Amino acid sequence: MNDNKNRYCVIMCGGVGSRFWPYSRTALPKQFIDFFGTGRSLLQMAVDRIKGIVPEENIILMTNAQYAGIIAQQLPQLRPEQILLEPARRGTAPCIAWSAWHIKALNPDAKIMVAPSDHLILKTDEYGECVTRAFEFVEDNDVLATMGIKPNRPETGYGYIQVGDHLHGDFMKVKTFTEKPSEELARVFIDTGEFFWNSGMFFWSADAIIRAMRDTAPDIAAIFDGISDYGTAAEAEAIAGAYPRCRNISIDYAVMEKAPNVCVECVDFGWSDLGTWGSLYDNSEKNDQGNATQGCKALLFNSSNNIVSVKGDKVVVASGLNDYIVADVDDALLIVPRNEEQKIRIYVNEAKTKFGDKYI
Repeated sequence: MNDNKNRYCVIMCGGVGSRFWPYSRTALPKQFIDFFGTGRSLLQMAVDRIKGIVPEENIILMTNAQYAGIIAQQLPQLRPEQILLEPARRGTAPCIAWSAWHIKALNPDAKIMVAPSDHLILKTDEYGECVTRAFEFVEDNDVLATMGIKPNRPETGYGYIQVGDHLHGDFMKVKTFTEKPSEELARVFIDTGEFFWNSGMFFWSADAIIRAMRDTAPDIAAIFDGISDYGTAAEAEAIAGAYPRCRNISIDYAVMEKAPNVCVECVDFGWSDLGTWGSLYDNSEKNDQGNATQGCKALLFNSSNNIVSVKGDKVVVASGLNDYIVADVDDALLIVPRNEEQKIRIYVNEAKTKFGDKYI
């Protein structure tokens, strides 16, 4: 059994979550919201899940400077040095690069898990077992590993991983990555049995990901190789000058689609990327008409398959409404068909252009 002192978890929690507007706002994105009334935000639940697998002092949060106060309030047990504040939004590749170079300076033998902060995991015991197996695999093998979720529907909002040769246990070589296919293509993917949802969770040694960055994204690697202040009080100042020079690119495009040693652990632990109102609908209790209400009083007549979420002491009465998202909070009201959830980000940008940042 490997000693877990070399295990680290990087939780990315700097996103704005515009597809969950108007609940998710720039000032308080979805990862800091308690969607299910449990008393724990999505970020808090992400930290809860990993404790015990990774020492709490080895949990690193990657976020935007404007969220430092919220994190300190929600996770007071974390030390300030466990929170890395990105000076600019540059996608997951620069974010993960900084975390890798930073952790490598702290512990040259580090093995790292990278996880988003906005996932829902229903089977936490199975999740813990899969995470432990992934750590053990990267401790024994020079690979870049990700987790592929067994799909249960032709979801068009997720990326897909096609598996290749079997390696060991639930681990397979990765053949291809595909981003957000059409519904027709997603159905083909599921019928083949070779495709899994891309969870956005990764496992590797600090050495492996840094070496891969130097090979596949040398421009980004050169920026972080040029910093010598990791693990010191001067690190933040050095990052502030260097980080904005990075390309805005995802880790999938920058590294995972190019590296030769990428593998996937095929898992099924009740996973959902809570990235959209549709995913919240899928994971909410519904009445006999398929209507889901979140924290509000609603009377829905001749209506089916809607999600209604309203803040405050307000009664919602609707008739003849089918397959809609109705979300009302503070100064914003969203009413869109559920099949247009991928367009919400476009609508939010239009609202910002016409009415200003106040409502975003």
